[in-house]
Amino acid sequence: MAAPSLLNWRRVSSFTGPVPRARHGHRAVAIRELMIIFGGGNEGIADELHVYNTVTNQWFLPAVRGDIPPGCAAHGFVCDGTRILVFGGMVEYGRYSNELYELQASRWLWKKVKPHPPSSGLPPCPRLGHSFSLYGNKCYLFGGLANESEDSNNNVPRYLNDFYELELQHGSGVVGWSIPVTKGIVPSPRESHTAVIYCKKDSGSPKMYVFGGMCGARLDDLWQLDLETMSWSKPETKGTVPLPRSLHTASVIGNKMYIFGGWVPHKGENIETSPHDCEWRCTSSFSYLNLDTAEWTTLVSDSQEDKKNSRPRPRAGHCAVAIGTRLYFWSGRDGYKKALNSQVCCKDLWYLDTEKPPAPSQVQLIKATTNSFHVKWDEVPTVEGYLLQLNTDLPYQAASSESSAAPNMQGVRMDPHRQGSNSTIPNSISDTVNNTKTEHTAMKGTSVKNRPDLKASTDSNATLHSSLATNASNHNSCVVDVLRKNEGPHTSANIGVLSSCLDLRTVIPEPSVSSSVSSAQTMVTQQTIKTESSSTNGAVVKDETSLTTFSTKSEVDEACALPATKISRVEAHATAMPFSKETPSNPAATMKAGERQWCDVGIFKNNTALVSQFYLLPKGKQSISKIGSADAPDYSLLKKQDLVPGTGYRFRVAAINGCGIGPFSKISEFKTCIPGFPGAPSAVRISKNVEGIHLSWEPPTSPSGNILEYSAYLAIRTAQIQDNPSQLVFMRIYCGLKTSCIVTAGQLANAHIDYTSRPAIVFRISAKNEKGYGPATQVRWLQGNNKKAPLN
Repeated sequence: MAAPSLLNWRRVSSFTGPVPRARHGHRAVAIRELMIIFGGGNEGIADELHVYNTVTNQWFLPAVRGDIPPGCAAHGFVCDGTRILVFGGMVEYGRYSNELYELQASRWLWKKVKPHPPSSGLPPCPRLGHSFSLYGNKCYLFGGLANESEDSNNNVPRYLNDFYELELQHGSGVVGWSIPVTKGIVPSPRESHTAVIYCKKDSGSPKMYVFGGMCGARLDDLWQLDLETMSWSKPETKGTVPLPRSLHTASVIGNKMYIFGGWVPHKGENIETSPHDCEWRCTSSFSYLNLDTAEWTTLVSDSQEDKKNSRPRPRAGHCAVAIGTRLYFWSGRDGYKKALNSQVCCKDLWYLDTEKPPAPSQVQLIKATTNSFHVKWDEVPTVEGYLLQLNTDLPYQAASSESSAAPNMQGVRMDPHRQGSNSTIPNSISDTVNNTKTEHTAMKGTSVKNRPDLKASTDSNATLHSSLATNASNHNSCVVDVLRKNEGPHTSANIGVLSSCLDLRTVIPEPSVSSSVSSAQTMVTQQTIKTESSSTNGAVVKDETSLTTFSTKSEVDEACALPATKISRVEAHATAMPFSKETPSNPAATMKAGERQWCDVGIFKNNTALVSQFYLLPKGKQSISKIGSADAPDYSLLKKQDLVPGTGYRFRVAAINGCGIGPFSKISEFKTCIPGFPGAPSAVRISKNVEGIHLSWEPPTSPSGNILEYSAYLAIRTAQIQDNPSQLVFMRIYCGLKTSCIVTAGQLANAHIDYTSRPAIVFRISAKNEKGYGPATQVRWLQGNNKKAPLN
C-alpha cells in the first residue's frame, strides 16, 4: 500500500442514471464490476435495489420481481457468486427483523427463504447492527442489537453476542441454522461492529476477525475466531490501534483488512474515565491490519485535516466495496443537526487504489498492414489507462531457401527428393496473419489526460496485409476482434466471435516441396453464452502424399459463444505475406533484449490501440517513470517515428492506476506486412446433414489475385496426439475451387476431439493464388462435454 502522503483518492463526478438518494445504514456487495446497494435510511427507510457499474460509471435500478423484501437498515448483506442474502435489520423505528431473503442477481429475482431452526436452541431473534459474513457454503452471524420491548415505540435495547451458523444449499436456498459450540472467551455484546473472514494462502484454517462496535460506548478491541476449531482468541497486535469506533467499514484486499470511518470519541475526551459521557464524532481516518503479521498501519490519522477536499470527508454508516484492488465508498452520515433533528448524509462516491495493478496479458494482434498494427490486450479491472511500448531492434535471422519452388519461405529445411519428409520450423520463422474481420469491432484506444494516443494511418494499398513473428519461445499471437458490449446486467453475456488465421501454405502437397506451417486459433460455438480461452502447442498435417510437422504455439484471447443455433458461424479475414529474405542491417538488432531501448507508443484509456508511430524519447530516458510526475515527458514535444513495412516490432503493456504504473506484460512480437498472398477464407459455417456435416466459407476479401483452389483440413486422432495432445495432426479432406465441402460421418469418426479448452473438432481452411497458399482460418466446432463420437 502507498505511504499515507501518496494516497490518491478519486471522487467520481461524472456518472449517469438514477442516483440513489443519500443515506446511512445501507449495505453493498460487489458482483464483478457491479456495486449493488440495498436498504439504508434518511427520511425513511429505503427499499430500492441500486446498482452502480464501475466500468461505465452508470447507476441503474434493476426491475426486480418475486418476494421483494421490505426496506431495511443495518442489516446483514452478503454475496455468494451471483446470489445475495439479506438477513435482519431495522424495518421501521423500534421494529427489527429476523427474516432471510435471497436475490438471484442474474435474474433480479427475490425469494423469501425459511431456514430450519437449530436442533438445539432458538433461531436468531430480530436484530440490527449485526455482522453477517460468508465463507464457503456457510454464513456466520454474530451480535447485534435487539429490542426487549414488545412495543416498538418503547425501545429497550439489548446488545447481543450470540453466534450462529447458516448452511447454504448450492446455487439457491438454505439448509438451516445451527449454534456452534465455541471455545475460549467470547467477545462482549456489541452492535455496529465489523467482521471479515480471511484464510492464509499457505496455511490452514479460515479465521473471522471482529473489530470495534458499540455497547453503550465505542470499542476498539479485535477478536479472532478460528472457524475450524471454533476457538475465540484476542490476538496481540503491533502498531497503532485505530480509535474506538462503530458504524465503520472493514474490507479485505489481499492480506489486509482496511478500516475506514465510523463514530469515534471527540478530540480531547478521555474515554477510559468517562466512556459513556464523552462526545462522539464522525471520522475519515483510514488504517489497515496486516492479517498475516497482526500489525496495524495508519494511512490517514484522525488528526490529519483535509482542507482541499482531496479525500472523503468524515462519515459513519457508509458502505465500502472492494472490486479488485480498488476500494469504493459511498454515502453515509457525517453528523447530526440538532436544530433540524435530522442526520446529515453525504452524497459522494469515492474510490482508492490500494496497490499497483497487475501485469496485463500479452499484447495480441487484431490486424496488421504494411505500416500499422491494430493490437489489443485483456482488460485489467479498475485501471485508469495503459502504457504501451514497443521496441524496434529485433534479431530476425533468416536463412536462405533450399528450394526454388518456395522462394519466399526462409529458414525451413526441405528435401525436394523425398515426398512426405518432415519439415521443422525453426524459432525464427514468422507466422502470417492479416485483416481480421468479425461481426463486431473492438474499441479504439483513447488517450488519458493531455497525452494523445496514436492514430494509425490507413494503408493506401487496396489490399491490406499483415504478419506475425514468433519469438524465441515460439509464442504466436492471434488475430482477435471481440466486442465487449456493456449493456448492464440485463444481458446474459458479451456476444462476439473470435477470428484468427494461420499460415498453411506448406500444408498443401506441392510436387516436391513441404514447407512451414504456423498456427493460431479461432472458434465456432453452438453452446450457451460463455467465454473460452485455448491454445495449441504444435500440429502435424497429413494427407495422401506428405506429412509435415511443426512446433509452434498459438495463444488465443477469450471468445464468446454465439447463441445456440443449427449453423455455427465464425468470420475471419486475413492475408498472407512472404517472409523477408533480408537480415537486419542495423547492428543494434543483435543487442540483447535487456539492452534494447523501449519507446512509448502512448497512454491509452481502453485495451486496444492503433499503432502507426511511436515516440522517440530524449537521450538517456528509458520511459516515463510516473504518470503526472515532473519527469513524465510531454508527448507533444517528442519526435515521432513511423512504422516500416516488413519490420519486426516487440510490444509490451503496463496498466496504470492511482498507485502508479504496474509491471509490464510478457513481450509479444509482430511484423508489418509485405504484399502478396491471399487472405484467409471468411464466414465459415458448419451445419449437419444426412451425410455428416456441410462445411462452407466465403472467399477471402483480399485475394491478391485469382484464387486457384481451396483446401480444408480436419484434425485426426493418432498415437502421436495421445502422447502429446497439444500437437495436432491434420488430414486434408478437400481440395478444389468450390467454397464448400461435405465432411462425411466416416471422416468425422476419425476426428480428434481437442480438449485444450472445451471439447471441439478442429478444421482449417486456406486459399491459394498465383503466389501460393495464404493463412488459414481455423475453426473449433464445439462438441459439448462428452467424449462420444461427433454427431451423436
